Amino acid sequence: MNCWQNGYHNQQPKLLTLKARGEEELMKTKAFQKIYTKIENITKATCTIEAEGIANEEMATVDGRPAQVVKINGNMITLQIFPGTQGIATNAEVVFLGKPPTLKVSDELKGRFFDAYGQPIDGGPEIEGTEVEVGGPSVNPVRRKQPSELIATGIAGIDLNNTLVTGQKIPFFADSDQPFNAVMADVALRAEADVIILGGMGMSNDDYLYYKTLFDNAGALDRIVAFVNTTENPPVERLLVPDMCLSAAEHFATEQQAKVLVLLTDMTLYADALSIVSNRMDQIPSKDSMPGSLYSDLARIYEKAAQYPDGGSITIIAVTTLSGGDITHAIPDNTGYITEGQLYLRRDTDIAKVIIDPFRSLSRLKQLVIGTKTRADHPQVMNTAIRLYADAANAKTKLENGFDLTEYDTRTLDFAKEYSRDLLAIDINIEIDAMLDTAWRLFGKYFSKDEVGIKQEVMDKYWVG
Repeated sequence: MNCWQNGYHNQQPKLLTLKARGEEELMKTKAFQKIYTKIENITKATCTIEAEGIANEEMATVDGRPAQVVKINGNMITLQIFPGTQGIATNAEVVFLGKPPTLKVSDELKGRFFDAYGQPIDGGPEIEGTEVEVGGPSVNPVRRKQPSELIATGIAGIDLNNTLVTGQKIPFFADSDQPFNAVMADVALRAEADVIILGGMGMSNDDYLYYKTLFDNAGALDRIVAFVNTTENPPVERLLVPDMCLSAAEHFATEQQAKVLVLLTDMTLYADALSIVSNRMDQIPSKDSMPGSLYSDLARIYEKAAQYPDGGSITIIAVTTLSGGDITHAIPDNTGYITEGQLYLRRDTDIAKVIIDPFRSLSRLKQLVIGTKTRADHPQVMNTAIRLYADAANAKTKLENGFDLTEYDTRTLDFAKEYSRDLLAIDINIEIDAMLDTAWRLFGKYFSKDEVGIKQEVMDKYWVG
């Protein structure tokens, strides 16, 4: 049973009172809403009307359909209609709501699933709380603190080689056929965070039910908040999901000093929605048919990651799917300039598992915590393991090209298989100290102390050969 269901049958009078109060407030606000009935132009996704006193990003309804202001040129206002414009007449009623998208925030968000507008989709009641605008500016840099706290995910390929720090922003780069949703779900369940906020964009119903069932069965709903746009919903609605997630994250991080982890999947589908809107507004596309504003649109989201002086933090991990592994595409290319590293998923054919690729993955902030927030031997173990894994890659190239292997080459290949299976595979869930102990065991099994090349004082303490 979901957390909101306990005692729900006793809340009926209260809910009816809230509904009556909401209808009363709606009647009051209608007097201040601006209503128009003459549409000047209609495209596949937008309409244009002449109006005064309208703000950018203001919400509206067009013939009862949700819409948002996306362009203002003098008195000509262009609205993006989320479900599309099919069937809308030029005399349809356009009602401006006088405010941008909003979300009610409170502890009642926890354990709940919402759509792109912040409306419950799990059958539970409406949320009571403080109404806040979504999509506001990022935190002023002078209010940010240097990230210094470890955020462990339980996934060895991340915590050992690409350790994450609270307040960091980092993407998963993965091919569309790789199990990135399973990885994100594992991170959500294993991460040492107070609140996990999931943003699903273009998610299949199977994936949505997978997340929902997994969190419920794991008993983790009390710290999960999810905003989901499925493939059955209009693609343009995906543009609202990150802002909803980050508004909820800012509430918990600033009001409760919580350590918040935001998981966004899939940012490629978010960017595709940007492209849809841009093309239907007849804007000239940039590289790979993406809008020229792609960099700033992505940066506006990722820059919400922050470590606050009072103790709260927002850490963002986002999936960016690649088209045929093309890292030069505009979406991953722009993402790489904004974020502080990247995590690559790769299928290792030698062990028939998906691993965190140690060569292409990088956490640029890991130096702030490894060896200080983790065991002192962490930096040297990490570097040594990668070096030996690289020697194995060179040996594999020699083998594929018909060259004879040395005895050392053979040992590195055996080491690489075991290292991938026991530490890089995405299904490895152990504590960081156990990761380090596993690496030391592999060093002693396949190499001599001289070949490992770690400082003598560290070797004396941890060597298990």
